[in-house]
Amino acid sequence: MTEPPPPDDAALVARCRQGDAAAWALLVKRYQRLVYAIVTRAGFDEHGAADVFQTVFSRLVEHLPRLAQPDRLQAWIVTTAKREALRARHVGQRTVSMTRADDDQGAGIEDTLADEAPLAEEALSDLQQLHRLRLGLDGLDARCRDLLLMLFSDEDDRLAYDEVARRLGMPVGSLGPTRSRCLGKLRRRVEGGTGRA
Repeated sequence: MTEPPPPDDAALVARCRQGDAAAWALLVKRYQRLVYAIVTRAGFDEHGAADVFQTVFSRLVEHLPRLAQPDRLQAWIVTTAKREALRARHVGQRTVSMTRADDDQGAGIEDTLADEAPLAEEALSDLQQLHRLRLGLDGLDARCRDLLLMLFSDEDDRLAYDEVARRLGMPVGSLGPTRSRCLGKLRRRVEGGTGRA
């Protein structure tokens, strides 16, 4: 039995506008990793990233009723995350105070500050591709998702084929063809950009 495809962004926005809390939770879950990745790559620590994350989704709540292109929600979130990271950095730079000891030892402090650009376009493109990949994986049926996650996990966590087969209750010989079919499904989801295989 295949799982129903996850709703697209426009459908989620429509449900959120009607006050659907489950749709809002799904929307936040869908984009939380992307927002955190953008903000942490911009040089924020965990607490700063959490503040910017909260601001991004607060802005989304404000703008949701008048969001002109709900199908371009990802672009709106990325742009807002970059802007809020810039704003937070600018505010933080204005309010940082240094003690005399910091001043004496801080001759090279400019070397430790994060780059002024919160995120290079190439890095942003990589993050967006990773986000599409995660969404694609989330939308696969459980068997394909589990198989791909087991086979392509970090090297330290990667399982041997026989262990993967045992955990999934499959013959070892069927892992290769099944993996190929699952990768095809994932590729169609990612390239299609709709989240549907």
